[in-house]
Amino acid sequence: MKEYLQSAEETLSSVGASREGLTAQEAQKRLAENGPNKLAEGKKKGWLRRFFEQLVDPMIIVLLIAAGVNLVTIIIDRMNGGHESFAEFFIILAVVLLNAILGVVQEGKAEQAIEALKEMTSATSKIIRDGNLHAVKSDDIVVGDIVVLEAGDSVPADCRILESASLKVEEAALTGESVPAEKIADVLTVEDGKDVPLGDRKNMLYMGTTVVYGRAVAVVVATGMQTEMGKIADVLAQASDEVTPLQKKLNALSKILSFLVLGIALFIFVFNLISKGAGWDLEVILDSFIVAVSLAVAAIPEGLATVVTIVLSMGMTKMAKQNAVVKKLTAVETLGCTQVICSDKTGTLTQNKMTVVEHYGSDEMLLARAMAQCSDAVIDPETNEAMGEPTEAALVNYAYKLGLHKAEMSQGEARVAEAPFDSMRKMMSTLHSQGSGVVQYTKGAPDEILKRCTQVWIDGKVEPLTNEKRTEILAENKRMADSELRVLAAAFKRYSVLPESVKPEDIETDMVFVGLTGMIDPIRPEVKDAISLCKEAGIRAVMITGDHIDTAIAIAMQLGIITDKSQAITGAEMAEIPDEEFFEKITQYAVYARVQPEHKVRIVNTWKARGCITAMTGDGVNDAPSIKSADIGVGMGITGTDVTKGAADMVLQDDNFATIVTAVGEGRRIYDNICKTIQFLLSSNLAEVIAVFFATLFTPLLTLLRPMHLLWINLITDTFPAIALGMEEGEADLMKRPPRNDKDGIFSHGLGLNIILQGVFVGVLTLIGFYIGVARGGENAQAYGSTMAFLTLALTETVHAFNVRSLRHSVFALKKQNKYLWAAAIFSLALTLSVVFVAPLAGIFEFVAIGWVELLICVGLAFSVLVFTEITKLIIRLIKK
Repeated sequence: MKEYLQSAEETLSSVGASREGLTAQEAQKRLAENGPNKLAEGKKKGWLRRFFEQLVDPMIIVLLIAAGVNLVTIIIDRMNGGHESFAEFFIILAVVLLNAILGVVQEGKAEQAIEALKEMTSATSKIIRDGNLHAVKSDDIVVGDIVVLEAGDSVPADCRILESASLKVEEAALTGESVPAEKIADVLTVEDGKDVPLGDRKNMLYMGTTVVYGRAVAVVVATGMQTEMGKIADVLAQASDEVTPLQKKLNALSKILSFLVLGIALFIFVFNLISKGAGWDLEVILDSFIVAVSLAVAAIPEGLATVVTIVLSMGMTKMAKQNAVVKKLTAVETLGCTQVICSDKTGTLTQNKMTVVEHYGSDEMLLARAMAQCSDAVIDPETNEAMGEPTEAALVNYAYKLGLHKAEMSQGEARVAEAPFDSMRKMMSTLHSQGSGVVQYTKGAPDEILKRCTQVWIDGKVEPLTNEKRTEILAENKRMADSELRVLAAAFKRYSVLPESVKPEDIETDMVFVGLTGMIDPIRPEVKDAISLCKEAGIRAVMITGDHIDTAIAIAMQLGIITDKSQAITGAEMAEIPDEEFFEKITQYAVYARVQPEHKVRIVNTWKARGCITAMTGDGVNDAPSIKSADIGVGMGITGTDVTKGAADMVLQDDNFATIVTAVGEGRRIYDNICKTIQFLLSSNLAEVIAVFFATLFTPLLTLLRPMHLLWINLITDTFPAIALGMEEGEADLMKRPPRNDKDGIFSHGLGLNIILQGVFVGVLTLIGFYIGVARGGENAQAYGSTMAFLTLALTETVHAFNVRSLRHSVFALKKQNKYLWAAAIFSLALTLSVVFVAPLAGIFEFVAIGWVELLICVGLAFSVLVFTEITKLIIRLIKK
């Protein structure tokens, strides 16, 4: 269908719709028949592919080779009349398969969690159904729906324009044209046999484009894969997996460890051959290879990458429950580094519940009429309350309380043209038929409106606007602003006929000033505490607003953002400061008033140039550039446009500044917990390497632990407590520390030292347990030694998990218990004890039953790590003091 060549009525007829919209039943029927309004997504990996991807990890390949070598060893032994058990072969194989299955399951869960978060931030659109305006998910839109669009809205489907006013649409995603296209509702005419290129279809709107100016009413003519965007969906649907900076560092660490381990394993392999005088004896070569593989298994933290992903995805889910929906894993990590939060005032620091409480002017009825008519908000007939943008809703409610109903006024003064609001002019104008002529109402910032007025309405007459009257008006504006009111001005202008041009520069001149309205928007009660918390956490809160500087100062001082008026500056004053000077002076300012979009970008970029991790909030279409420029772009879930929510890294479901601070704290907690899991797992692996390495050097004829033992420790004993550590509550001083430097390495702030100290100590304890077992084992020295080494290492790791609950403080100083860690420890302990003391399992693992004395020795060695770690923490705290 070529709807752009049809009239609006013909298009409505062809899609079976009317200007009143579809009925709810018809819309539901069409949705069931044609499916949701979504583009085809990139083909997701099936579980079989994911499973094999888990198996191609280099260290898993090493384990599979080890299993193969083990199988060859068993076969050779059996051929020579031996009775070598297949147990280790099957255990290695089972652990590898279990690890792969767990990896697939967790990858699926993480994907589901991210999909759920995406669903929470899914776009909505305003449509007319059953004659009433509704907000629905864009996915639920069907052909024939009547869509209402304004600046900042994303076009949800391909549409034919029915009505438009000063409409401009950004179509770069579809046409490549960087300049917004002007749109109209008229029928296009072309020569016979010719078509209209996509970029020239001025009466059409296409999915994926964005309204940047004006407003429109349009009928949907194509959805989902039937849209123009759907035709190129294959290109757009290529999905890519996101990797955070921390995960990149861990991947690099794994590669370094792999090369290091291969070198050490090769050394052990050669050393073992020489020490045993093996020559080319195949069985001894295979045994030596198993020892080398044991060392490789010991050094590589198989569960680390999985645990980090689990912790990040659980953190994202928890933040979503706290109204902060994080769209990117990288944002979780960056949040913990935040040093500056640049926030809008209205709705974020305040409640966005505007109410007109004061007015200035000699004719309140005309003032209310001008304000209400120059607004897009409408009265909901069911609630008798205005629906729409909060400020405009307050003005329409103000007029309604004075007996001026918006719908009735619109019938008597129908809107015939408009110059929509934009943040550069800080005003909007609407033109209405009035008798035989036309009246223009304009509302906006008082200082900007006054610049364009030459007359004033006083006692029913138009009088010249003298300098004295201007001074009086500005003084009244300042008085209201000083009282923390948001002040808007209204003006009007009459014409005998509709002017040929309704461009702002042509109509917003020589106007008649009517009056001022003062609206109160109470501050959010929780924000003041959040600002105090920011100061304790070393985070600077900055207010950026389009409001008058006096209003901004009053609110900022009440919240504790500033202590003196000199800390506030207007956008115009900032524009006069050269970049080099502003770079030096930016720390002096915490309030920016009367700002324009380019000012916001400059503020963000200057803070970033100073090396500060900066968060920026925004809701309007003009905020998208500054949100993209910030390290953390924060969109508003309630008042935010589709454009800003699309550009944001995080969306606030409650538009609340306090939620940002909560999210920063959560980001810090998550990073802290990841560091705890890294310390726990790497110290465990280091302990295993030290124990295996030195046991091989000192007693090459004995094997400390076989690959199946080390795999059990790494994937069973360690992994469950590691995940539980990722669920640890934030420490008491979490928001009293300065922000973390985003350039810090994994092992900064003593983490590397802790891993070395604790790894060496646990390794020594394992060796002690091994040699005590060897000494007490007599003829069964190998089995006794391995059993005590395994039990000592497993018990020590379980106890050590509680040490790591705090990287800095004594575990005994923590006021809350981690119930997940207790459950994980008990579960891991039960499994560990079962493979030692349950005879069938012990036989498989080649362990022997040890006595109470040996068990108590293992327990004593395990608890010594608690004493050692507490002492090292105390010494480090004393040194730092």
